[in-house]
Amino acid sequence: MECYLPLLRVLEDSFIDKNQNPKVTISLSPTLLSLLNDNDLKKRFPDWLKTRLTLLKNIDKEQKEAGEFLAENIKKQLESYLSCEGNILARFSKLQKYKVIDILTCAATHGYLPLLRENKECVRAQLSTAVKEHSRVFGVNPKGIWLPECAYYEGLDKLMIENGLRYSILDGHGILHATPRPRYGIYAPICTQNGVAFFGRDSESTLPVWSAKHGYPGDPNYREFHRDLGWDISLNVLNTHGIKDRRPLGLKLNKVTGQNISLENKHLYEPKLAKSMIVNHANSYLLGRQKQLINLSKTIEKEPLLIAPFDAELFGHWWFEGPTFLAELFKQANEKEIEFITLNEVLSASPSIQLCNPSPSSWGQGGFHKYWLNESNSWLVSQWSKAGKAMIEKCTNGVKNESEIRILQQAGRELLLSQSSDWSFILRAGTTTELAKERINRHLDRFWILINSLGNTNQIPESKLLILEEEDSIFPLIQAKDWYKD
Repeated sequence: MECYLPLLRVLEDSFIDKNQNPKVTISLSPTLLSLLNDNDLKKRFPDWLKTRLTLLKNIDKEQKEAGEFLAENIKKQLESYLSCEGNILARFSKLQKYKVIDILTCAATHGYLPLLRENKECVRAQLSTAVKEHSRVFGVNPKGIWLPECAYYEGLDKLMIENGLRYSILDGHGILHATPRPRYGIYAPICTQNGVAFFGRDSESTLPVWSAKHGYPGDPNYREFHRDLGWDISLNVLNTHGIKDRRPLGLKLNKVTGQNISLENKHLYEPKLAKSMIVNHANSYLLGRQKQLINLSKTIEKEPLLIAPFDAELFGHWWFEGPTFLAELFKQANEKEIEFITLNEVLSASPSIQLCNPSPSSWGQGGFHKYWLNESNSWLVSQWSKAGKAMIEKCTNGVKNESEIRILQQAGRELLLSQSSDWSFILRAGTTTELAKERINRHLDRFWILINSLGNTNQIPESKLLILEEEDSIFPLIQAKDWYKD
């Protein structure tokens, strides 16, 4: 929420201002849609904001300026959330209606698709389930998709177009190593023979915003992410608010100060100073893009396009000032004669696009698949493959009755949940690995219990099935036919 509420506010305010032309392409994944649509979350979130406001009353006098600024920010989030009764997806939908944003989908559970390709039906199910969920929430089918980790393999475009997905983004080398080599490099989209367009990420446009070490987020005057009051407030005070253990609370009152400064020595956040840096950095970023575009215009025949994709959580979460930085970009863009545009608008305005086959790639370390396929996590691939084959076999052979359809659908949910690329990433990174293993095993164990009960006299009891359906209730429109082998 600390990403999406500020982003909504920036986009809505910028759209109202007739001197601005905000344009953003944003991917809202099916799992995120499910989370934001959850009634329990909608009820609990305002209370959580109020709890955080109460906890801020425990700060020291010298923290007053930073604390008051943070409290005001939280109050704005609360007001924004209550104004739409928690239905922030309706606000995204409205912005898409007015062409401020172009909403992409993602694979159903952010599955790393090249590792699922042995069973193409599993890739198809990731895509088709995503499209159904997007359509259920927004009332329209998505035209574009954020491929998890920008990961692409030969033939994926065919499955994309089968599901009405017509464009996506790849890392730069996925475009530059395409066949034939693209005439305009990463500065114009390419299109496969199956009719899917791909845009290339421009690292020069990305680095200043992406990198804390080499870019703006690491500025000494911006808010420090890792220092949190959850570690500083007394445990007794936390306990009185139902918080049993020390953990981050999103209450951060310190600034970066310096890359090599220890957390306990970080200085207090100064909002006015940070604001002045945001204005300067937005100006610096746009000047850099202006210079880049002018130089490119001298070497290529068509108007160059710069694609700068980021994880949404960078804005407002990792980089607290990120949404305000975006607002400044929209304010200052006209002065630099820089136009923002969505990917869908680019394709609508492009009379012809060069035919090329993208190179297998990802935006991960090494540019290929090794971060998600290595000695720490490769065992997962065989588990997914075995479960995927069993799912395909059951779906292809068919089931007897409505009860077995329910079981098969729930098995599909568990299989999809086990395939999240986050599990592979966590295992490789070495953070919370026990949690990742527990979640993987939980979903696969449930999958096998469900799938083995089909056609068995010891079919899973109705009470047990209801529990699984309630705990893993994602994707209400899931269809077993998506795993059908044709």
